[in-house]
Amino acid sequence: MIIVIGAFLSYLMGSIPTAYIFGKLSKGLDIREHGSGNVGATNVFRVLGKGPGAIVLILDILKGLLAVVLIADVLGLTEIYHRLLLSICVISGHNWTIFLKFKGGKGIATTLGVLIGLAIKIASIWPVLAITLIVWVVSFLITAIVSLSSILAAITLPVIMALTSQPLEIIFVGVLLCIFVVIRHRPNVKRLLRGEEPRVPLSFLGKK
Repeated sequence: MIIVIGAFLSYLMGSIPTAYIFGKLSKGLDIREHGSGNVGATNVFRVLGKGPGAIVLILDILKGLLAVVLIADVLGLTEIYHRLLLSICVISGHNWTIFLKFKGGKGIATTLGVLIGLAIKIASIWPVLAITLIVWVVSFLITAIVSLSSILAAITLPVIMALTSQPLEIIFVGVLLCIFVVIRHRPNVKRLLRGEEPRVPLSFLGKK
């Protein structure tokens, strides 16, 4: 029963549509009707600017982190498989939120939060987190395409897990999270193949 409660609470935490809520509270707009239409931090950056985008990014990261660390510890779900289960649930909540008819974000920030949480509790995950982040950053600096960077980082994740000899259950979850990312980025993949995926100019980072 405790495991079920933990899974449910993690899903609910992930389901909090931070981008949608912030758009409504700050500008009175539905973020789904602007930019890419995605309920995530990248679209908030594009539509509302750096400040709101950074806030939503941090909140989405915190959702993953708190599920894996706080909810797990409070409920005594401290085994590796417990934290992995809550990881899947919180990311699923973000991707398929019950509050927006199961149409949520793409899970990148929440997945990052999950990896940070797992690294805090499982020391061997730190190299996985570091290398995955490096892949994302290098890809973004070269291409300025968020979706491509996210997909490449997601593909890297289970590979690095295997190369660093993580337990099979962790590698399995890495593969699952990779599949989540690719599935959620299907429209982006189509635009990438057509050469139509928008870039984020690095000059944008210097704008207020």
